[in-house]
Amino acid sequence: MPELPEVETTLRGIAPHLNGRTVAEVRVRERRLRWPVPRHLPATLSGQTIIGLARRAKYLLLRVPTGTVIFHLGMSGSMRIVDRAEPAAAHDHVDIVLVGGAALRFRDPRRFGCILWRRGSDPSGHRLLRHLGPEPLAPEFDGDYLYRCSRRRSLAVKSFIMDSKVVVGIGNIYASEALHRSGIHPLRGAGRISRERYRRLARSIRSTLNEAIMAGGTTLRDFTNSEGNPGYFEQSLQVYGCAGKSCGRCGNTICQRVINQRASYYCVRCQR
Repeated sequence: MPELPEVETTLRGIAPHLNGRTVAEVRVRERRLRWPVPRHLPATLSGQTIIGLARRAKYLLLRVPTGTVIFHLGMSGSMRIVDRAEPAAAHDHVDIVLVGGAALRFRDPRRFGCILWRRGSDPSGHRLLRHLGPEPLAPEFDGDYLYRCSRRRSLAVKSFIMDSKVVVGIGNIYASEALHRSGIHPLRGAGRISRERYRRLARSIRSTLNEAIMAGGTTLRDFTNSEGNPGYFEQSLQVYGCAGKSCGRCGNTICQRVINQRASYYCVRCQR
């Protein structure tokens, strides 16, 4: 599933081709995504100028004067810029065609993604966005914030940092990697971690995400960027998917365990 680095990589790839461009038409080949593509979207977007693109958590936001298109890549989605005349493949569900010939093409083989509409200048009130926590790369996110939020919380710290109401965009891969970097066992209770260890964890989260963005994200199965290329952070993974291999720090065997229905990877010697 595309996580924050993959979505940020997609944003950086498509934004230069879209900012300031005018929408000529919208071609919807398949409405049945996780939620149906709004029937009014082609008429609503046609003729409007794209005034900005942004990312909020794992959502991509395409702004026009009257509102915002909200995209989510789901389990297998991708977005890329193509020539409007390029034939659509089986899972190419929506094209936003631009004046001049290019098109933003949304592809989603499993159809767990979404394309929704929010009228008005502020999309933050949309039901998918209104309860989200801070961005992990924003200045307001730090170890002190995590420490305050974690008091009297008994759930596992891995589940805690993956809670989008606490902080957004930290998916399964990057949670495992950040916890390993900071030496924290994923099953340790969130309320039993000191302020200093949370400061270390916040720094590890930030560095892990930034390095993944620089590598173009992680491709384990489906993800490709806006140019159709895979992400290369997989080559830097220290624990995720490494069960049975040796820990790069201490040489101990990496363990795997299911935590909150997600496969989790850790080193019992390095992480406590």
